[in-house]
Amino acid sequence: MKQIKTVAGIVYNSENKILCTLRDKGKYEYVSFKWEFPGGKVEEGETPHQTLKRELMEELEIEVEIGDKFFQVEHDYPDFHLSMQLYKCVLISKNLKQNVHKGIKWLAPEEILNLDWAEADLPVAKAIYNENVFEK
Repeated sequence: MKQIKTVAGIVYNSENKILCTLRDKGKYEYVSFKWEFPGGKVEEGETPHQTLKRELMEELEIEVEIGDKFFQVEHDYPDFHLSMQLYKCVLISKNLKQNVHKGIKWLAPEEILNLDWAEADLPVAKAIYNENVFEK
């Protein structure tokens, strides 16, 4: 099975709300129009932090301070295995631009399970809901 290594951010703002991004129609129907945490594929020679900074700039034109690793996902989709590291990130930028996503929402942890998450992102959303993601 094809292996895909990604990194994503649990990006939160000064109001302790978390950035959730809606995928547009894509190659795989089962993740199209599903909510996810922003990030992307690790390129050859990149560290997870370099990937996350690059992806957040490309997708949303935001800068973040990357903190501790929050979660590790290993998920088998029908066409590939996804290995995804997620890091807590503090939003530094004032503005955000929607370059690739169909929608965005800023949600409090207690609201996070109200979205239709991609399967690999759902356990992360549940962890955010059940734990205090903002503890340092």
